[in-house]
Amino acid sequence: MRISQQLRLAVTAGVAGVLTLLGWSPAYATVGATSRSLPSFNGSVYAVAFLGGTVYVGGSFTAATTHGRQVERRRLAAFDARTGELLNWAPTADRTVRALAATGDSVYAAGDFGTVSGAGRDALARFDARSGELGEFAHRVDGMPRALAVAHGRLFLGGDFTSVDGEDRTRLAAFRLADGALDEDWTPTADAPVYALATFGRRVYLGGSFHRTNQVRSTRRLSAVDAVSGDLDRDFRPQPTAVVHAVAADSTGVYAGLGGLGGRAEAWTTGGRQRWSRFFDGDVQAVAVLNGTAYVGGHFDRACLTANVDKFGDCDDDNRSRIKLAAIDADGDLTDWAPQANGIQGVRAVAASRGLGAIAAGGDFTMIGGNARHRIAAFG
Repeated sequence: MRISQQLRLAVTAGVAGVLTLLGWSPAYATVGATSRSLPSFNGSVYAVAFLGGTVYVGGSFTAATTHGRQVERRRLAAFDARTGELLNWAPTADRTVRALAATGDSVYAAGDFGTVSGAGRDALARFDARSGELGEFAHRVDGMPRALAVAHGRLFLGGDFTSVDGEDRTRLAAFRLADGALDEDWTPTADAPVYALATFGRRVYLGGSFHRTNQVRSTRRLSAVDAVSGDLDRDFRPQPTAVVHAVAADSTGVYAGLGGLGGRAEAWTTGGRQRWSRFFDGDVQAVAVLNGTAYVGGHFDRACLTANVDKFGDCDDDNRSRIKLAAIDADGDLTDWAPQANGIQGVRAVAASRGLGAIAAGGDFTMIGGNARHRIAAFG
């Protein structure tokens, strides 16, 4: 087949499709480093989720600006992933939205709110993915939710809470998607906050500051439980040495964003063996994986090329400028991908879409690569 024919066949397949047809492996291909033009937000973006061709965002913002016009978007919004156009999807929340999960025809939100779209909802809510209409999904959460994930017909919740609907739930809970009810059988526990969740296969990966999962020692900061039974997977015990802020997973294993001295991005096999570790001069707060490449965000400015950092967490040896965003390939090597964001807190959330071959990032930045990008960016 001639190259011209190959390229025509790959027009709708994106970059990964072109590379595959030309005989190159997409596993090491990164998305572009230039963010398309998007709506801007007047406050932090804490959560990002893809569903089909739509990107949903949650945070502390109260307005979005599009085509020079400011419109109300109270802590929830959505835009077209392909065109960047702000959509009419506009439910509201009275306080910060910290986590999102999207599946089927639903978008789930968790955070600090008590009222959404004019109705009472205690830290959890479900919205129609198309219209934004508030669903009947309603529960009482005693504490602070921080993470959501969906798999095996369940919505999983992590955070720092002690009960749901009056039932004991120690920082972890699940709800049946079919009827929205609390899952009575899924009752794993963590002895300190769970900040991140990711699912793959039968596992739910947990990241946070805990030291015990299901009261089992030496499961600190990163562990895995069964998505159906909630039983601890005792074969997976990577035991990272610093708090885990973010988790992602694929067929090769699990990826995590860590704090600690400086900050790190790390990857382990499904058996808990470390694959690679990359050091930065600030916390890694977000991670997503696409085609074998891990995309990380945080409030770092430099990627260290060795594990040597000083007492302030700065790189002691050679390093590369990676301001708030970086990418690491399947071998653990730092790639050339360097969008260069700004800000102090930087990037708080990263999400990936395999179908679109795209990455979205949210946070507190106002510039990407010298271009105005207020708190949301998308790369494809």
